[in-house]
Amino acid sequence: MEKLRTVIIEDEELGREVVKNYLKEIDLVELVAECENGFEGAKTINEQKPDLVFLDIQMPKLNGFEMLEIIDSANRPEIIFTTAYNQFAIQAFELNAIDYLLKPFSKERFFEAIQKAIDRRRTRPHTNSSVVYSKLAQQPITETLERVVVKSNHKIHVIPVSKIKYLEAQDDYVMLYTTEGKHLKQGTMKYFEDNLDSNDFLRVHRSYIVRIDQVNQLEPYGKDSYVVRLKDATAIKISKSGLKSLKEKLNF
Repeated sequence: MEKLRTVIIEDEELGREVVKNYLKEIDLVELVAECENGFEGAKTINEQKPDLVFLDIQMPKLNGFEMLEIIDSANRPEIIFTTAYNQFAIQAFELNAIDYLLKPFSKERFFEAIQKAIDRRRTRPHTNSSVVYSKLAQQPITETLERVVVKSNHKIHVIPVSKIKYLEAQDDYVMLYTTEGKHLKQGTMKYFEDNLDSNDFLRVHRSYIVRIDQVNQLEPYGKDSYVVRLKDATAIKISKSGLKSLKEKLNF
C-alpha cells in the first residue's frame, strides 16, 4: 500500500506540532504540508492533492467546513477532524467522516483514527466524498450564520450576513443580494431560513427572505396582495403568511 499523503490544517502551532510528532511514528503516512488557515489549506489541497487531511474546524477567516466547500471536487481527500468543540461530532460521524478527534487527544486515540483512514483506503480506495462535503459545509459553527462563503470564477467571496439585503430562491441555488452586488450560492431557502438570525431576517415568501431593517414599506399589489418595498426600491413578493409575520415583526 502506498503511503497516505497527508496535510495538517490547524491555526494553532501547538496543535500542528502534536499531530506532526504523532505522525513521525507511522510509516504508512507521509506529511506533505501544514497550513495555518483555511485559505492556505484549500490552496494546498488543490495543488498537492493529498489523500488525508487533519482539519481543525474553528479557524479565523475561513472555518474548516467552509474550506471543504471551496476545494475542487476532484481533489477532495479523506478528513479527520481535530477540534476542541464536540458539537459537530454527531453530524461528522453521521456523514461518514473518518474520525473526529476532540482535543486534547491521546496518542492511542490518534493512532486509532489513522488506522481507520488506512482501512478505508484499503477497502474503498476511491471513496466519493462529494455528498459528505457538501453537507458538512452547510453546518454553521456558530448559533446563527455569521457569513456565507461563495466560490465563483476562481474567486472566493466571504460575505458577512450583515451585508445581505435579501435572498431569492433559484432552483437548486439561492441568490444573495448584498450591499456590494449579488452572489449565486448552491443551497436551499430552508437552510438559510433555519440558520440566519430570525431577529434580522424573515422569510416573506417561499422564494424570498428579507433583511428586516431593509424593509422600507408595504405596498398594495392587486386584490388582497402586497409587495415589500426595500430601501433600495426593490419590490419583493410577499405571501399572506409572510405579510402576517412581517407585520408582527414591525409591530403594526
